[in-house]
Amino acid sequence: MSELEIAGLDVGYRGKSVLRGVDLRIPSGSLTAVLGPSGCGKTTLLRAVAGFLRPTAGTIRIGGREVASATTSLPPERRRVTIVPQEAALFPHLSVAANIGYGLPGWSARARRARAERVAELLEVVGLADHGARRPHQLSGGQQQRVALARALAPRPAAVLLDEPFSALDAGLREQVRGHVRDILTELGATAVLVTHDQDEALSMADQVAVLRDGRVAQAGAPEEIYGKPVDIALAHFLGEAVLLPATAAGEDATSTLGRIVLAGPAHGAGSILLRPEQLRLSPNDDTDADGTAVVRRISFHGHDAMITLSARSGEDLLARVPAPLTVRPGDEVKVEVLGSGVFFPAPA
Repeated sequence: MSELEIAGLDVGYRGKSVLRGVDLRIPSGSLTAVLGPSGCGKTTLLRAVAGFLRPTAGTIRIGGREVASATTSLPPERRRVTIVPQEAALFPHLSVAANIGYGLPGWSARARRARAERVAELLEVVGLADHGARRPHQLSGGQQQRVALARALAPRPAAVLLDEPFSALDAGLREQVRGHVRDILTELGATAVLVTHDQDEALSMADQVAVLRDGRVAQAGAPEEIYGKPVDIALAHFLGEAVLLPATAAGEDATSTLGRIVLAGPAHGAGSILLRPEQLRLSPNDDTDADGTAVVRRISFHGHDAMITLSARSGEDLLARVPAPLTVRPGDEVKVEVLGSGVFFPAPA
């Protein structure tokens, strides 16, 4: 597998710009999730890397070799890039083994032996060693996606592109299959790009997350980094539930309606503090006049935890994610304490 490097990439359709100055580096053997709302350019980026679209500016390099620029473009079949589509898109008239080996070259006796060995190896890796003779319609949706992944990995590509491959699966199966896929990619040391609009999917699977917004990379980094320290408030809301509090910063901490809050970095002046719901800890309230007093308004129970909607004494709405079993009920007065640090965003000038 090889490093994938995208630099200053512009791509458009019929004179309309879609990607603008995209810079992104996917290290060899890692998985990068490209996350963003519909229409932000995710699929366009995948198509440009695969060779289906030519850039109007910038370059794409795979393993140090330039495969695309505004003036040159290596055809898709010479890029050593494979795609796992949204639907498994398996040949219904071929067996599972034949589907996996379909793109492997050669019909000599030696090539057939090598193909059979590679197919057997991948069937073992994806956990379908005894399913090689079956037809696609005899498999579950999750098994079909694993076959599609094995087919993409069969020719030992430099990079694997996954285009929302779990979107057609139901919620319970989706989580299970993406865990299997992540394990397979890790075991084989594959360089992979996953396009998705599912924040949980991106944050749970990827070594790196790149958020596209209006055709540009708004932020790229480790999942913990972009979730915990988003570059702006809009990105904070996009990546999950956010608690924003008006505050005044002075150095390493700030004063808010929840009292003093430690900041992730030094700041000064008026603005807002970003917290995540899991940072709010609730306890019985013994002093209704103290900072951080709130009333429980609504509880959304999810089994392993719950999202608590609160109204602070100062008027702000708050969200707290608390583990089960629950110790609060709607109408309870609670004390809200903040765990960890917050990210400060200065008020607009």
